[in-house]
Amino acid sequence: MCDEHTIKDTEEYLQKQGLTRREFSKGSAGVVLSMMLPSVANAMDVLEEDVLVETTDGVADCYFVRPSEGAHAGVIVWPDIVGIRNSFRMMGKRLAESGYSVLVVNPYYRTVKGAPVPEGSKFGDEGVRDKLMPHARSLSPETCVSDGRAFVEYLDAQPSVDTDRKIGTMGYCMTGSYTMRLAAAIPDRIGAGASFHGGGLATERENSPHLLAPKIEAGLLIAIAENDDRRDPDAKDKLRDAFDGAGVNAEIEVYDGTLHGWCPPDSAAYNEQQAERAWSRLLALFERELAT
Repeated sequence: MCDEHTIKDTEEYLQKQGLTRREFSKGSAGVVLSMMLPSVANAMDVLEEDVLVETTDGVADCYFVRPSEGAHAGVIVWPDIVGIRNSFRMMGKRLAESGYSVLVVNPYYRTVKGAPVPEGSKFGDEGVRDKLMPHARSLSPETCVSDGRAFVEYLDAQPSVDTDRKIGTMGYCMTGSYTMRLAAAIPDRIGAGASFHGGGLATERENSPHLLAPKIEAGLLIAIAENDDRRDPDAKDKLRDAFDGAGVNAEIEVYDGTLHGWCPPDSAAYNEQQAERAWSRLLALFERELAT
């Protein structure tokens, strides 16, 4: 989870690269607009649009991208604490090019439409954390499930979604746990869930996500940052015990040399090699669990 410890680790990482956070952030907005994620082999042509999804609490602004022909498994993408932005749209489009109908959601729609901070902003930048936290506090395990149900209903109503196939979910940072919560809440529709440097997956709280394992029928991918594991080395063992006890097919791995936030390409902690390996495991998960 993003906090002063992960900020410090990232600062040290940037210093080793000869950069300050200000220098990185100043250039990153333009970089994200021009950067190219590795190309998709046999990429499908896609259609993309901004859409509005009705929920029990209002209307969520989202980005929907899908192959231009046919019906495909649906996927819900929950952004990290910085919110919906270009890098997550890029990742959603890349996934759609691999044959999925992808909804990238704005989890903060109750308090802000679109990106909550300027493009290129980082959690550790001056003033950014103070701007983001009120939005983050508007969310809860309950809003995760109610919003998730609405997003599933939206996808199931789209001609480009094959409702004979289950839906995948993927979350980053604070939304890593959302994939588990939604899989437990809607086991008949959620077939796969992937958490990337997710926070709070196995805690001592009564509502800890790992306690939901007996309700989960989806296959899972839990990709853990190395510095997150150092701070909470028991979490992966609690997850493994919970999943094994419930018979959940889960791949749990600590990715060597990674910092919290290593997967989004606009992150100061981005590790391309390990992010690509995690992405390959995501595709393998979806191919296995979301097949007809």
